[in-house]
Amino acid sequence: MEGRKKYKYNPETLSYELQRPTLRFYLLRILIILPVSLIVALGYYMLYTEGLKLKTPRTARLEREYNNAKSGLELLNKQIAQSEKRLENLQLRDNSIYRNIFGMEQIPPEVRNAGFGGSNRYPYLEYADNSKLLMTTALNFDKIMKKAYIQSRSFDDVERVAGQVGEVAKCIPSILPIPEDTRNFRWSGAFGYRKDPIYGDIRMHEGIDLTGAPNSPVYATGDGKIESIRYEYNGYGRYILVDHGFGYKTRYAHLNDALVYEGQLVKRGERIGLLGSTGKSTGPHVHYEVIYMGRPVNPYNYFNNNIASNDYHAVILGGRQ
Repeated sequence: MEGRKKYKYNPETLSYELQRPTLRFYLLRILIILPVSLIVALGYYMLYTEGLKLKTPRTARLEREYNNAKSGLELLNKQIAQSEKRLENLQLRDNSIYRNIFGMEQIPPEVRNAGFGGSNRYPYLEYADNSKLLMTTALNFDKIMKKAYIQSRSFDDVERVAGQVGEVAKCIPSILPIPEDTRNFRWSGAFGYRKDPIYGDIRMHEGIDLTGAPNSPVYATGDGKIESIRYEYNGYGRYILVDHGFGYKTRYAHLNDALVYEGQLVKRGERIGLLGSTGKSTGPHVHYEVIYMGRPVNPYNYFNNNIASNDYHAVILGGRQ
């Protein structure tokens, strides 16, 4: 339906003429309708959001997305915490079992947990909504990633050493440093606390003593490398320290002479010194120690007690080749 038309009488033409709206009329109309529309829209919005406590569809959608993201971060933190517990269990087994079996140094906690103290690592998250949750999540994620990387490298090392298990068997000190058919052979001192034969007080004896005839040959008890040859007047006397690798070292003390040099590679059953009574000693014998991971251990636990005399001498012959 057409809108009402307005006519105006023209005295000059003595007739009614159609009155057409001017530009000024349209501008005035816009200036009136636009503010009124804005006021009505604002009032409707205030009534919808403040009066009725309702949310616009867009606001409701954004809040849902925000809450979903927050819940996702909280769930991720829980999963990271669970994964970290599993990783800590792997680290414990790695240090206590896997690396121990092959005589490898344990990885200390300060290495596994290094690089996460000090200054704020995530300044770009400080002004975000829920910045604390975001920064905690980022830190936890970075920590577990680094720990997993260190553990992965550790397993690589264990795998490499495990591939040398045959070499480990050759290096473990498993025979006596002097054969039991040595002249004047006798077990003269055990590992552990005992009364010191010179000072008379109770002291830890960190090896075993095997008596024998002076200048009887002393043999390497496993493959290794001569780490040092020293002389202590009030202690070991002349001694040889052999590094067998894989965490094992052996010491042969009170020797009359050393038949090897520092840095020399030796085999099990190879002659390395001559039995004597140098240093703090009451008679000809060899003081023999097994050192594992830096701590003295009972050598008796490593001896192959089932080895026969002829088999021992076969090992000695093999060490000479």
